[in-house]
Amino acid sequence: MKLYRLLFALAILMCSCNAQQNVLYLQNIGSATECNVPQSSIIRIKPLDQITVVVNSKNPELATPFNSSSNYNALTGAIVTSTSGSESSIQVLTVDSEGYITMPIIGRIECAGMTREELARSIEKLISEGGYIQDPSVNVRFATLTLSVVGEVNRPGRYDINKDRLTIFEALALAGDMTIYGKRDDVLVIREVDGKNLVTTLDLRSPEVFSSPCYYLEQNDVVIVNPNKYKAATSEINQNRSFWISLTSTAISLATFLTVIL
Repeated sequence: MKLYRLLFALAILMCSCNAQQNVLYLQNIGSATECNVPQSSIIRIKPLDQITVVVNSKNPELATPFNSSSNYNALTGAIVTSTSGSESSIQVLTVDSEGYITMPIIGRIECAGMTREELARSIEKLISEGGYIQDPSVNVRFATLTLSVVGEVNRPGRYDINKDRLTIFEALALAGDMTIYGKRDDVLVIREVDGKNLVTTLDLRSPEVFSSPCYYLEQNDVVIVNPNKYKAATSEINQNRSFWISLTSTAISLATFLTVIL
């Protein structure tokens, strides 16, 4: 009897260890461990992105023409449309397929591959070197910046990115973390690169995830959390159960109908 109890306890312990390995992130990593991360991790501007560009100056009248059909409000620091002075509005520019935006006065500007700050400094240089404003200050922001998280997470969906660096773990946090059925070692990131979809597999249990080019996500990335074998087996059992319940219900209804008419 004692032997059976010992074997039973060992079986429970082994199952517990396996379950823990399946759900833990970053296994076999100690405290104060240093891990390398990709050097170029800040989100960069891509074709078809939508951005806002606001030009400021100590003399607001000089900056107004660069903000398209909008007028600069020196008191609030906002850009208001010329047709409605009560509602603030910022001009949204779309990066064309060649990676350029077009601004009033200075024309087309190449911006694909730049960070927000790099583009802002480039526009400031064009304005000052063109003799338009001596002290230009440019603020560039993304108007729309999103990614999608689907699969075995608690809140699958499309999420807005509100900063220039977002890790895979932060994206999962936005989606309410993985469910217990999500495979920590089989997370896919789909990223469009040069017109083609690049699929990268991440193992979130391994410290090597930090060195992946997809550890930091980019705009329009799609994160897919695949289900483990237990979820797949449960789904198949539920489907089979539904089939047999439906078949049994149909058979009972048919038998009842035949009894009535006969």
